[in-house]
Amino acid sequence: MTSDQSAELGVELKRQRGHKALLDLTPTQLWKIEDQGHAARAMWNLLHDLWTMTPKCQRSLARMDAEIRRARKEVDWLAALPAQAAQQVLKTYMRAWSNCWEGRAEAPTFKARFRTRAAIDIPQGRDLRIKRLTRRWGQVWVPLVGLVRFRWTKDVPVGKRADKDNRITGARLVKDHTGWHIVFRVRTEVEEPKPHAGPGVGIDVGVTRPLALSDGTFRDHDEWLTPKEKERLRRLERTRERQKSHRKPGDKTSSRLARTNHRIAGYRARAKRRTLDWQHKTTTGIAEQFGIIGVEQLNITNMVKSAKGTTEEPGKNVRQKAGLNRSISGEAWGRSVTLLEYKLADRGGHLVKVPAPNTSTRCHACGFITEGNRESQAVFVCKNETCRWSGNADTNGSFNIEIATRKQTPQDIVGVRTWSLSQWAGQEASTTGDPHTRAKGFHRL
Repeated sequence: MTSDQSAELGVELKRQRGHKALLDLTPTQLWKIEDQGHAARAMWNLLHDLWTMTPKCQRSLARMDAEIRRARKEVDWLAALPAQAAQQVLKTYMRAWSNCWEGRAEAPTFKARFRTRAAIDIPQGRDLRIKRLTRRWGQVWVPLVGLVRFRWTKDVPVGKRADKDNRITGARLVKDHTGWHIVFRVRTEVEEPKPHAGPGVGIDVGVTRPLALSDGTFRDHDEWLTPKEKERLRRLERTRERQKSHRKPGDKTSSRLARTNHRIAGYRARAKRRTLDWQHKTTTGIAEQFGIIGVEQLNITNMVKSAKGTTEEPGKNVRQKAGLNRSISGEAWGRSVTLLEYKLADRGGHLVKVPAPNTSTRCHACGFITEGNRESQAVFVCKNETCRWSGNADTNGSFNIEIATRKQTPQDIVGVRTWSLSQWAGQEASTTGDPHTRAKGFHRL
């Protein structure tokens, strides 16, 4: 059944989303949740030590489960973590190993206290007992804590609105700089969207211009922190390094250093909130305008690796590479693609990931590739004497992404839609190679 036929028949789809809300905790409730967060982290570390020290022939899920039950009976502070939350720690740990074995992630490691975000799972949605109190406040039941108020910013299926297809399936308590939050897992039943009739476009991500579209437009943003905020952050970071220099390894963190770390985390959290706000608004606008979007399939993890090298073979331009890595991480390209992917799916659109090699060095107009095509980070000038196309380098990359998207998109999805490339490129790049041009150091698309 095609998407058109399913849309006509009104096929229902189950969609799961997360909704994050701020908790309003009393001092006693805060103390209890903090204990649960530390117990969950310690449970992970104990499981990791047990797993790595146990011979491979004796490792099993049943043994790990039995050890958890025994530890909660014998260790008082581990009993602060509810039984279901402890079982969820085990499930998460085993899932981490499955992801490692299947090549999707690195092996799970020890969770340090000050580098790990505290989290507590409430796997059963029926235990939450969610109730709306006022226009701005709701109430939820947290195991071993009691009834806790949370900020009501979005309607969720509770009470008479909840059924087997529209309900909250569970939640997770998470902690960040602003305090403890609860993240609800909301499952709803929606009709399959009709095919998006919007045009197709290619998007190139960058540092100087965050998003360059093949229709010739850009999606830019201001700095995440104002100049004054950046200066305050820089001074705080210098203060932190000075305070850390007086701290011996193994000593307890001083109150002054803890205060400095808290203020630094506040500025970074503010920058992240502004980043998320811009990304959500921008990707929503793009998903509503375009039906097919092509992006590069980038391995961002490899792109932001350090250039320090080793003692025998030290790296070059280490400081410059570190600055580029910070800029790439600050733009959060992977999150933008993730937001585009699910927002397009909700609107009947499609996201196509194309290979990244040569998209920045290939001329979209003639298809030739040379090492000197990109004169700078922002300017592209084709060195082919018969072409000599020049323009913004990111825009040229988005043109190449659009060409590759058109070739990879199935014909039944393309349908009758417009593409932006026709108004920019004089002729579409050829897909055949020319031995004569290759001998000169040129390659066609």
